[in-house]
Amino acid sequence: MKHRKSLLAAALCCIPLAVANERASAQSTQTLSEVVVTADRTPSPLERTGSAISVVDGATLATTNSASLVDALRSVPGIDVSETGGPGGTTSVRLRGANTGQTLVLIDGVRANDPSNASGDFDFSMFAPGSIERIEVLRGPQSALYGSDAIGGVVNIITRKGSGPARASATIEGGSYGTASGMGAISGSQGPWSYAVNGALQRSDGFSRYGYRIPSIEARFPNLERDGYGRIAGSARVGYDAGEGVRFDAGILSSYLKSDYDAATGAFPDTPSVSTRWFSQANARTAFDTFDGRWTHSLNVFANRNERSFDETTYRINMLPANTTRIISDFTGDRVGAEYQATLRMDQFGSLVYGAKAEHETAATFATNRSPVPGPRNATLDAKQDTRSLFALWQVPIGERLNVTAGGRVDDVANVARFATWRTTAAYAIHETGTKLRASAGTGAKAPTLFQLYAPIYGNPNLNPEESFGYDAGIDQSLFGGRLNVSLTGFANSFRDLIEFDTATSRYFNVARAETSGLEVAADVEIIPAYVHFKAAYTNLRAKDLRTNRTLARRPEHTARFAVSFTPTPNWLIEPRVVVVSDRFSNANEAGLLAAYARVDLYVDYRLESGWKVFARGENILNKRYQEVLNYGTTGPAVYAGVSGSW
Repeated sequence: MKHRKSLLAAALCCIPLAVANERASAQSTQTLSEVVVTADRTPSPLERTGSAISVVDGATLATTNSASLVDALRSVPGIDVSETGGPGGTTSVRLRGANTGQTLVLIDGVRANDPSNASGDFDFSMFAPGSIERIEVLRGPQSALYGSDAIGGVVNIITRKGSGPARASATIEGGSYGTASGMGAISGSQGPWSYAVNGALQRSDGFSRYGYRIPSIEARFPNLERDGYGRIAGSARVGYDAGEGVRFDAGILSSYLKSDYDAATGAFPDTPSVSTRWFSQANARTAFDTFDGRWTHSLNVFANRNERSFDETTYRINMLPANTTRIISDFTGDRVGAEYQATLRMDQFGSLVYGAKAEHETAATFATNRSPVPGPRNATLDAKQDTRSLFALWQVPIGERLNVTAGGRVDDVANVARFATWRTTAAYAIHETGTKLRASAGTGAKAPTLFQLYAPIYGNPNLNPEESFGYDAGIDQSLFGGRLNVSLTGFANSFRDLIEFDTATSRYFNVARAETSGLEVAADVEIIPAYVHFKAAYTNLRAKDLRTNRTLARRPEHTARFAVSFTPTPNWLIEPRVVVVSDRFSNANEAGLLAAYARVDLYVDYRLESGWKVFARGENILNKRYQEVLNYGTTGPAVYAGVSGSW
């Protein structure tokens, strides 16, 4: 407890500081002048939004780990991230203490959660920052806007679009653990047409996902093998806007990841297991205006696929072939659908956003025994479901200062359940003092996954949706002519009918209840204009299982990230960063205690007159030994360097 209090004190003492400087302010996770699209399903000025939302922009992504979204997402309060053994390993994200499957992930507005996953979550290791323009993180229950899974909130990944003259860019990077990557992009516009194409290649020898830099494990297994990864990814978007009220946008993207992993169980946990994961998506959206732009209509058709294959090797009493088990497990989740949305602008009566959505999902899983006795490829799950939804959101300005929204949604999952959700927000601006007061409240819901419903032996077709109620209230304050910006949010959520696996009956049931509450702080300060810029994100979280009154797994009470940007000359950027995480439990029922840690990273770049820059990243430069998941390794001191430019 004493250590936890010291961590909290260290975090709070830095809260009054934040970031500025013209160059680094482009990297701010939240500014009052920004326009966001996720909070109200339509472009809205951030200063008029009552939701708790943060933005990670392209400039921030460009200075973080090119192989992982983890470092960039840590700059958002309310988020907890865990990688299972470094880049390429399974990466989970939790919002405000909700489960991983209770965070809805959108890519260009299209649901990306995996229908074949047991909990229906999205594996963030699939995506690298290279093709991303920005990420909007909307916290709190948002099912009234986006339907199932949006209990903890929404992470909307927005890929790059083209505009202006033709432009090309390239980045090459290499460094520790045999890591190398290359990325390239071309974008621009010609007349009414715009285009953007991105591609990336990455590989790393990595380190052992099981046990690396954990003394007790390395003493037992001194020759842990490296677990590397390779990724190839690309995306393309094309748009048409003739300025006559008709617009068209289409995009495709694909990311293939092959990575080694360890079984991490048994007498020989360091195994030569290999996973391959492939995510692909295509969508096309058309929009047109009527009544002089007062009534806008859009139709988005989409399809995506999650494919996962795990070639897992385990050993029994020894490593002889006769005592080796090798099983290949394949998972395929498909989604196809269409969504109509309209926006009716009614002057002093505000605007009404409404629409309908139809979505078809399928999940197919297979198991193949390879050793000790080879066998056929057997289907273990073949299921599908259809979801139809109606939604509406009314945005009402009341005078010059107050903006209120009220919305609701009905989701009908065929043969499973029909559930209704609601949300309301309010934002009050005091322009004279640079203050915005805001609050929101709403409900969330998550339909049972296809695996939970229909998996042989384990499935339960009588499951109900998981449900939640949550609220928050906060203040965004700007001082000293915008040099100091601070955001403070208090929140609380209650969850019921949570689906858990009962080991006694080997089936899923609606049995669990939980509560989370806490405080989120984001700060951005110009300490010395044009020279020193500081930013901070801090989260205090209480997350309890109400049946046992024990802390939920992998929910640290305190998390914080601090970064100081120094620009001694306009060409130089030097930015040390510190991530602080308090102790937490890796497993349920407060088992598997993980020690608190503070990790220090460093980013440096130098911009050349030609539009190119050279850069270097140091990770864990003070050689802190820590774990994000029990018995899984994390990076030692590592250095990466590269060059990037545009022309």
